[in-house]
Amino acid sequence: MTMQAGRPTHRGPRGEDAPFALRAAFVLGPFGLLWGMVAASGAGGAAAALRVAAVVAAVLVVAGAVALARRRPPRPRSLPEGWHRRVGLVNAGQFVVIALVVVGCLVADAPQLVPPLVCLVVGVHFVPLARDFAQPEYRATAAGLCAAAVAGLVLLAAVDAEASRLVVGAVAALVLWGSALRVASRG
Repeated sequence: MTMQAGRPTHRGPRGEDAPFALRAAFVLGPFGLLWGMVAASGAGGAAAALRVAAVVAAVLVVAGAVALARRRPPRPRSLPEGWHRRVGLVNAGQFVVIALVVVGCLVADAPQLVPPLVCLVVGVHFVPLARDFAQPEYRATAAGLCAAAVAGLVLLAAVDAEASRLVVGAVAALVLWGSALRVASRG
């Protein structure tokens, strides 16, 4: 434990960041794949091709992020004391809110609202994670996911549920994959 600006901080083993970058790749890559599947569900006749493209993209992103993380020198990271606990609380809170959104939308007979509203919840959850992981890139992740959610809600009102799912899923996947690569390239 060290002190930074009068606050105790925690460093990972030897202060290295590479394990964090690898974890980010292995978390963000597959979640991007899930959003790619949401996009495919709104792609009509191109759904099968989009599913295959999403799987290939997810594999390439994870492999690329791992390669980037391994070639960059580790970046020292100072994390606030108790950051593990706060991250756990943020993720648990996200899970509860997502469950409430899904149940609420189904009870209200509005399942078409699930993808954009869940995307909004996921985006908002990255705001505290940017601080808790000392990862400023997550602010851009939050903004990108929230923008995808808003675009999905607009398309839902103006076009249809398929267009909404296609845009929300595709943009969310690209944002998460881009974040995985950015975190891995920071070194």
